[in-house]
Amino acid sequence: MPRELQGEPTAAADDRFAIVVSRYNESITSKLLAGALDTLSSAGAADEAVDVVHVPGAWEIPVAAARLAGCGRYVAVLCLGAVIKGETTHDEHINRGVTLALSNISLGSGTPVLLGLLTCNTLEQAIHRAGGNAGHKGVECAQAALEMASLLKELP
Repeated sequence: MPRELQGEPTAAADDRFAIVVSRYNESITSKLLAGALDTLSSAGAADEAVDVVHVPGAWEIPVAAARLAGCGRYVAVLCLGAVIKGETTHDEHINRGVTLALSNISLGSGTPVLLGLLTCNTLEQAIHRAGGNAGHKGVECAQAALEMASLLKELP
């Protein structure tokens, strides 16, 4: 029978987490942050084991995430933001650049860098994904961070 490995949604006593959150669209990102913080706390992460870094917008998330993921202090870096489509294609360029950068940071550092970036067409869609009827992406991001931090401790 094969050995199966899976992370647990709980924080170890020595686990430290970083959260990078965009101030742009703060009515949405503040809800994502609250959900992530509640989830980490419920899983056993102490308040002093979580550092929250505020950046101006989604575009600035990767540079802060790279610094945090590379320092060796954190078991995971959660990245929270909300990019809502406007009248131009600007949102597409932001979304593509941020998501590719975060993927590269995670792979390059070996630290899970979680994507909690909403990429919505409307403000209503963002509201629904920040605790409304389409789930809570801040909570989901924190749950994934907990599981990945736990899983990586089991992998060679």
